[in-house]
Amino acid sequence: MSTASQMQVHLRLPSSVLFDGAATRLRAEAEDGGFGILPNHVDFVTALVPSVLLLSEPDGRERFFGVDEGLLVKKGHAVDVAVRRGIESDDLDSLRARVVRSFAEIEDEERVARTALSRLEAEMVRRFASLRKVQP
Repeated sequence: MSTASQMQVHLRLPSSVLFDGAATRLRAEAEDGGFGILPNHVDFVTALVPSVLLLSEPDGRERFFGVDEGLLVKKGHAVDVAVRRGIESDDLDSLRARVVRSFAEIEDEERVARTALSRLEAEMVRRFASLRKVQP
C-alpha cells in the first residue's frame, strides 16, 4: 500500500449518506475507548458506541457528528462508517442539544411505528382466531 495524505470517508445512515469526502484524520469511539485514524493506519473493523465522530478535512475544517451505535471498516485509504442514527453540527457546544432533539424525534417516530405494528399483529391474530370458530 502506498502512503497517502488523505483517506476517503463514507458515513452512512440506513436511509441516507451523512458524509462522503476526503479526510486527513478521523476520531471515533469504540467499546474499549476512543481512537484515531490517519490515512496510512492499519486496516481494521470495530463496533462504534454512541459518541462524537470527528473528521478533519484536507482544508483544515473540522466536522462534528453525533452518532449512534454502528460499524467502522478501514481498508486501504477508505473508511466506511455505518450508523443507525447520526447528525452533524458546526461545533461541539451545539451538537449535544441537536443530538438530543433529533434522536428524541426519531424515538417518537419509532414508538408510533411499533404501536401501529402491534395493532396490526393483534388484528391479524383476532382474524385468524375467528376463522377457527365453527360456523353454524
